[in-house]
Amino acid sequence: MSGAVAFPRLLAVSVLTCLVFPNAAFADGGHDRTQVGHNITVGPDEEITDATCFGCSVRVRGRVAGDVTTFGGSISVEDHGQVAGDATTFGGSIRLDKEVRVGGDVTVFGGRIRRDPAATVGGDVTNMGGPGWMILILAVPFVFLALFVVLIVWIVRLILRPARPATA
Repeated sequence: MSGAVAFPRLLAVSVLTCLVFPNAAFADGGHDRTQVGHNITVGPDEEITDATCFGCSVRVRGRVAGDVTTFGGSISVEDHGQVAGDATTFGGSIRLDKEVRVGGDVTVFGGRIRRDPAATVGGDVTNMGGPGWMILILAVPFVFLALFVVLIVWIVRLILRPARPATA
């Protein structure tokens, strides 16, 4: 996907997320990390519970006891990093370097998975790569909304249509 197309989508997701989900709503005593537009890095000697990133990427070199999730960003697990739960990205890629471990599933929507053969994944690996999946995921609800609006307009016109006199 070209940068010119990705930037407006990324900007829209980031602004919507800031308005709907304030960062404080995700906080869990400092053990979770949630960011909007700022990358998250888990250092080699750090351990956190979960990492969630909107419009940014997550780099894991330490340990994540739960899940790592990005929307419009990538996940990179490197230098013996560990994710005990799932690694999921929407509109980004996942890179698993040599001798890293993901205990749960690895799932990518609209991106790629780069996995070293020495990386360990405890669950399923699912890749719905390419921009077609993102378009499908985002467009289908709008199609149903448009069909609903068309139905409402058709019903209103049917109700407001003047009665025609019967011809004999």
